[in-house]
Amino acid sequence: MVGKLLKRIYTVLMFAFLYAPIVVLVVFSFNDSKSTAKWEGFTFKWYHTLIENGYIMKSLYYTILVAVVSALLATLIGTFAAFGIHYMKAWKQKVILNVNNIPILNPDIVTGVALMTLFVGMKLELGLMTMILAHVTFNIPYVILSVLPKLKQMSGDTLEAAMDLGATPWYAFRKVILPEIKPGIITGGLIAFTLSIDDFVISFFNAGNGVTNLSIAIYSMARRGIKPEINALSTLMFITVLIMLILINKRTKIEEI
Repeated sequence: MVGKLLKRIYTVLMFAFLYAPIVVLVVFSFNDSKSTAKWEGFTFKWYHTLIENGYIMKSLYYTILVAVVSALLATLIGTFAAFGIHYMKAWKQKVILNVNNIPILNPDIVTGVALMTLFVGMKLELGLMTMILAHVTFNIPYVILSVLPKLKQMSGDTLEAAMDLGATPWYAFRKVILPEIKPGIITGGLIAFTLSIDDFVISFFNAGNGVTNLSIAIYSMARRGIKPEINALSTLMFITVLIMLILINKRTKIEEI
């Protein structure tokens, strides 16, 4: 009995530690004062001010654009890469997976500087394109690691059986392999999207002039103090992610039934 009580207390404290800052942020996004030191009344004015703030809205546009494009490209490349790795010999798989793990374990600042050096060496002007390429680069390993387990769960003869029944390799991949690994692809895509929105270091080194995502914008504001509009924007982003998670969980339950 005591053990169950301690487990519950530990669980409550853990979630309180994780979500208390978010709750404070949401509450103070409706605070009539710019300061988070005290509550001065309920208001929606920071949400209205957010829409009128061109700098933040432009940063949000670039953040979503880069996240969506890089996540789609990384998911596409990572899925086919995982498919190719799955059908390699065991020793080749180990070598490739070790290489794949390097960008994950590598410090972001090293990856960011390395990509910047590469782009400058290739005479590419730093901007939106280089930021997208940088995000695709660091997202691909996560997609591969999300898709590979689903491929390993399949029977090793699935592809050969489909081709023996007359299917072409591409048709067998679309109709047989793809439905089996779809959960891994969706997971990899969501991870890539989340990592892209959250990234600062790699974006900072590869953004160039005129292109600013939210992480860079908030970093530049931190020197003068975070504006209340950021609390409002963060609240909207949190609610959006929460709704997405609820919809995905409901869809997963329906598919299982």
